Amino acid sequence: MKPDRKVDPLNTSSLIERARERELPSHVAVIMDGNGRWATKRDLPRTAGHQAGAQAAERLIRFAGRELGLKYLTLYSFSTENWARPTAEVNFLMDLLERFISDKLSEFQREGVRVLVSGDLNRLSSALHKTVSDAIEATSGNNRLVLNVALNYGARQEIVRACRTLADRIRSGDLQPSQIDERVVSDLLYTAQIPDPDLIIRTGGEMRLSNFLLWQAAYAELHFTSTLWPDFTSAEFLQAILDYQHRDRRFGTVPEGG
Repeated sequence: MKPDRKVDPLNTSSLIERARERELPSHVAVIMDGNGRWATKRDLPRTAGHQAGAQAAERLIRFAGRELGLKYLTLYSFSTENWARPTAEVNFLMDLLERFISDKLSEFQREGVRVLVSGDLNRLSSALHKTVSDAIEATSGNNRLVLNVALNYGARQEIVRACRTLADRIRSGDLQPSQIDERVVSDLLYTAQIPDPDLIIRTGGEMRLSNFLLWQAAYAELHFTSTLWPDFTSAEFLQAILDYQHRDRRFGTVPEGG
């Protein structure tokens, strides 16, 4: 991994101009990693790191939709593996997610943000489930930015769920095995309503996908940064996009003359 480029936050406007000189990615997905380590470095409880992480998410959503004009943003907020964390931490995260969505709903409406959720909602509390469902319904007509929240999400579980649906459809006679192609599978994933990500960013210094959008990430560009999520800025987000814009995305083909 190359050392992260240090960006002057005051230079954000010029970075936006540079990013707009080329085609922006349609869909950016972010693995928001490092809240706990951010708190530990400051001798704070992990919950303080999650609170700071929620504030970083708020800043990014506002920047991506209002200032940059991004169309799709996916945030990995809670994985199926996160249930293994201490109960008190899980409960705090669930309450934090509920408050975040509830408190930001009026802003989402004002800013034209449409909320979608990728993940199994059945394990959530009735209160969080209702908050999520209400936000999805209330913002369904918005079209400035689609905010896809990966909540109780696991990519392997998502693919298994799609396989079971395919098996049921074949057993019922509704589908023939020869009819199964990539589009049929994609249409059964949580992300069926949105395009696959062009760019996946992971903060926190780890260089893996951690069961995130495994099917959808087939041709995504990956960007890793050592910055812990609460410290991730709009300038760094722009730098990731600028790096993406200078990559040669061939999708398996050979460039003309090459």
